[in-house]
Amino acid sequence: MFTTPLRSRLSLLALSCGAALAPGAAPPAQQPAPRGGTAPSEYRLSGPYTHDNLTVFLIHGQDQIKGKQFLTLDEALEQKKVVVHETSQVNQLTIENVSPTDEVFLQAGDIIKGGQQDRLITFDMIVPSKSDKVPLSCFCCEAGRWSRRGVENAAAFSSSKEQAPSKDLKLAARGAMSQGEVWNKVATAQDQLGGQLSKSVRSPVSGTSLQLTLEDKDLQAAVDRYLKELAGKIEGQGDAIGYVFAVNGKVNSADVYASSVLFKKLWPKLLKASAVEAVAERKKDLKVPAVSADSVRSFLADVEKGKKTQKDISARIHQVQQDTEGAVLFESRDKAAPSGYLRRSYIKK
Repeated sequence: MFTTPLRSRLSLLALSCGAALAPGAAPPAQQPAPRGGTAPSEYRLSGPYTHDNLTVFLIHGQDQIKGKQFLTLDEALEQKKVVVHETSQVNQLTIENVSPTDEVFLQAGDIIKGGQQDRLITFDMIVPSKSDKVPLSCFCCEAGRWSRRGVENAAAFSSSKEQAPSKDLKLAARGAMSQGEVWNKVATAQDQLGGQLSKSVRSPVSGTSLQLTLEDKDLQAAVDRYLKELAGKIEGQGDAIGYVFAVNGKVNSADVYASSVLFKKLWPKLLKASAVEAVAERKKDLKVPAVSADSVRSFLADVEKGKKTQKDISARIHQVQQDTEGAVLFESRDKAAPSGYLRRSYIKK
């Protein structure tokens, strides 16, 4: 929960940037969506792989795109092949791909560090090589800052090493598309993590920064125990295209990608976010029930029975969304490769 002073600061920030909030947060027009791509019934599962209260299944299947490579956003930033520009609009940045050859894949939930405040990317995107500045929809995940932080560049963003670390935060950004809800879920995650670690995980540099919370040394040590046990489970899994995870014995979320290569690049970031959520939700002395492959298959199959709509995200990407009472599926499709999906993201409500 926010304290009164923090609520006041959030209100002032929302008012000062209100004109920028609406364009970035408003969903694109919807229309009936096409069908296509590999069905969940065609997936093969391996696992379960469990450490403490986190259980992971790997999802195996056929690549939807063959012979095509993408740089991840983190790779592209490290190699200085993209520039993410601050625009002084809370919910919209611009991204520029300066590589002469490489296309870059950005995924919803990626956190980008820097600028006048850290941001959370709203939609999956592909940025083509040698692009001009392309609009990038996002949400603020650092409510208390609107200026340069330390020696960082306030005009651009330096890295993207973290993913949204809770399903509630994912749903606030991708489902509700609400800046206020994103701020609330960031604060809730910080409170939960602080409670588990018996200390504040709010950085003295910027107490509202989710990114700096995820860099907390004690939190990283707790997360590393999960990574040590689970990160290597992907080795030798040549056709692994995604994963599903459960926390405290309950299925939480799943992500499936168009290629095994892309999934394996993103695996460390995805697993870390899952481990952070497991740390936040850990219950003392809880005997974690086993998670069955049948319950995972039911989760993946049931959500695809929901109402299906489509949103045009950009000239290159459109998103298919399916909602049921208990879960939501966001499926991103590349219009340059219409036969299959780019990413499927399943989130339990």
